Amino acid sequence: MKTESNNQRGAWGSRLAFILAASGSAVGLGNIWKFPYIVGENGGGAFVLVYLVCVLVIGAPIMLAEFTLGRKTNLNPVGAFDQIKPKSPWIGIGFMGVLAGFLILSFYGVVGGWTFAYVVKSITGSVLAFSSPKEAGEFFGSFIANTGEVLFYHALFMGACVGIVIRGVHGGIEKACNILMPMLAAILFLLMIRSLTLDGAMEGVAFYLRPDFGKINTNVVLIALGQAFFSLSLGMGAMITYGSYLSDKEDLTSCTLYVVMFDTLIALLVGMVIFPAVFAMGLEPAEGPGLVFSVLPTVFAGMPLGQGVAIIFFILLAIAAITSGISLLEVVVAYFIDQRGWERKRAVPVISLIIFALGVPSGLSFGMMADVKLFGMNFFDNVDNIASNYLLPIGGLLTAIFVSWVWGTKNIHLEIEKHDNKPNFFWARSWEFLIRYITPIAIGIVFITKVFR
Repeated sequence: MKTESNNQRGAWGSRLAFILAASGSAVGLGNIWKFPYIVGENGGGAFVLVYLVCVLVIGAPIMLAEFTLGRKTNLNPVGAFDQIKPKSPWIGIGFMGVLAGFLILSFYGVVGGWTFAYVVKSITGSVLAFSSPKEAGEFFGSFIANTGEVLFYHALFMGACVGIVIRGVHGGIEKACNILMPMLAAILFLLMIRSLTLDGAMEGVAFYLRPDFGKINTNVVLIALGQAFFSLSLGMGAMITYGSYLSDKEDLTSCTLYVVMFDTLIALLVGMVIFPAVFAMGLEPAEGPGLVFSVLPTVFAGMPLGQGVAIIFFILLAIAAITSGISLLEVVVAYFIDQRGWERKRAVPVISLIIFALGVPSGLSFGMMADVKLFGMNFFDNVDNIASNYLLPIGGLLTAIFVSWVWGTKNIHLEIEKHDNKPNFFWARSWEFLIRYITPIAIGIVFITKVFR
């Protein structure tokens, strides 16, 4: 193994910088695109309640474990597992994380390009020229089938990621997140105020926040569990990588809780933007994946000052995409810096070019390659399926097992409490119970359900 100097790896300039960057990794299209539509499909407030429980029971323990692995070793996912258990099969977990980051960014970059395009299209007003979600959906379908446009915006998105990551941890990722994350929160807050002032908005608030416990069933619990896991960027090596740049003096427990709370708060705020607006315009909340690109443009078109709101919303979406995209790229870059001895200025453009090339078939999956199917899915859906439904849950499950049973909760707890000579006994026992038993079982259930349903 080759290890680059600290100048190549970098470090966070402050605790706040780490929290904002890790939150940026977690806050992505899963929070702003996926969370609202699955809430709408699964009973509103009842789903939100189950989701919050899953975040606390599943998300927080795994995130803390990943941060701890990273800080203990100061290495990427592959190097982290290899250092703690040298020359063992457990290193495969690290490789799965790096591979997952590589694959996810290849199609995530395509979707990130869509968000960039919709910023432009909202400025020109072309996405607001429709009176129904069906018309807006047809416009979206024609856009993603346009090869030239899709690849142009895909390249633009990847170029933005390169421009940030090539500057390093402190000079690039940290500075970008220090600006983008507060901006994202401010934009969301302004949009929420605008939505809540619409006539009929309170009906949407009631749908979103008033639980109907009769709508909670096994399927709702499983979907909430899966969303909690994937929305926090777990199992893909991002949190191990970001944790590897963290100082020993920082409190890992509080850092974890801040990141989880920030990510969850963003998701909840998004719901408070979307559902009041959807109900105020008399539209159906259970519109599925087209909610953001098909339904919301119609909502904005019928809203006073709608174009301005649309521009702000799609800028928000693009910011969320970028903060997650740079974390995915950093996972792969850190591997080549730590394990292969590459310089950052070489690793970033080379890896990004390869990821862009792999993303081209995903970008063509709704146009020129729409009829190319494997296992009944197009290229985009196959890459998403492999990474999201296999690599991430398996990686998360094995990480929980490795930390609690192989490395041992005693060793990891010593790392967690490195900053403090008086560990919290209640928290220690609660975390150990969750990471040893509840978390692996719950992730296993989600994985088995996704594979065999």
